[in-house]
Amino acid sequence: MTRVEAEVIGTERLSLVPQRVEHAREMAVVLSDPALHTFIGGEPASAEELRARYARMAAGPADPAVSWCNWVVRLGGDRGPLVGTVQATIGPAGPDRPDGAGLVADIAWVVGTTAQGRGIATEAARALVGWLEQRPEVGDIAAYIHPGHLASQAVARAAGLEPTDEWHDGEVRWLRERHEPHAPFRPEAR
Repeated sequence: MTRVEAEVIGTERLSLVPQRVEHAREMAVVLSDPALHTFIGGEPASAEELRARYARMAAGPADPAVSWCNWVVRLGGDRGPLVGTVQATIGPAGPDRPDGAGLVADIAWVVGTTAQGRGIATEAARALVGWLEQRPEVGDIAAYIHPGHLASQAVARAAGLEPTDEWHDGEVRWLRERHEPHAPFRPEAR
């Protein structure tokens, strides 16, 4: 199976740029607020720790059926500041999905606290979902969100995902099912 590769994704205000090891220093500052870890756990990583993590991500997963697609979110074009990340882990659908359901993309996003409250996470998540919807091999799109994280729930809903009754590690699975082959994503206007 061919791995899915991250590509540059543009929106009106943002560029989602495939993550590189060189982004680690700037992203360490963006992600340095301990408040970002309230719902996801852990603590802010140093630039060196992020550099090592980004290198592991760039090497890809050991499972050839899985793709790790990671982007940094740049505000205002090619030279603007980095403000967050989005990611998609794309792999085979579980045994409960019908044959031909395609791969499942588990997505996530984080925006630094200084850039929050401006719709950046929503715009980035919508762009990511739109990009995934253009991939014929991708079926369902899912996100796992802490039940108390209202901002991420709003982002997921705006990106076309709905909560399910499924839980994993204390988080609710949100899902956008692809009911028709290659149905394009059409986000609602703001």
